[in-house]
Amino acid sequence: MSSEPPRPATVATPQTVEALIRHRLSTALGGWRGSIETALPTVVFVALWTWRQDVRLAAGAALGVALVLAAVRVVQRSSLAHVVGAVFATAIAAFFAVRSGRAEAAFLPGILTNAAYLAATLVSIVTRWPAVGFLVGAGDPRAQQDPFAWRRDRGMVRVCTRLTWVLVAVYAVRLAIMVPLYLAAEVAWLGAAKIALGWPLWVASLAVMGWMLVAGRTPLEPGDGPGAAEPEGDPDEDADRPA
Repeated sequence: MSSEPPRPATVATPQTVEALIRHRLSTALGGWRGSIETALPTVVFVALWTWRQDVRLAAGAALGVALVLAAVRVVQRSSLAHVVGAVFATAIAAFFAVRSGRAEAAFLPGILTNAAYLAATLVSIVTRWPAVGFLVGAGDPRAQQDPFAWRRDRGMVRVCTRLTWVLVAVYAVRLAIMVPLYLAAEVAWLGAAKIALGWPLWVASLAVMGWMLVAGRTPLEPGDGPGAAEPEGDPDEDADRPA
């Protein structure tokens, strides 16, 4: 007597849009170490410029710190995602500062980047392709096969649109504070503002998003959209198995 082979179990999936987004965002976003690696070159730049008033020295030291942090990651064989971004941003900032001879110019690339992000998030809302949806898609195990599955769920699009407005607020706050400080050439305050408006502001924005997600109960639409369950086994083997 033969018994039917056990079918592969399905992975438990969240039942609401908000629960799914909480899970996906936790997968896509980084942690405290990345924030330190981003902030430390700025601290070194501002400290050395305040002490020596030497743009080249401050820029070179900041870039050196970023490279050391990257080397530590390589030695530890850990993810380079955050530190590579920090090295690239520090190198661009150093180039602007050294090229212009003005320390405040080191903060101009960040200001321009935030302005671009502000415009992009607004456009994403207007076109109904909210930016947060791409973060949700990045956390989907099936992203390589179907990166835009989230877009087929209207509830997902509505929730991601509301969350994207939080990103708009983040970029608007940064520009409202950084631009006047840049125009006034307040280097020390620019450094402090860049750090405070970095990870701490992200934590605050994620807290707001978290509150919105906990408060909401938008059901996932049935079908093969973002909330569809995934089998743990090989789907080809499962399809070939006789009934």
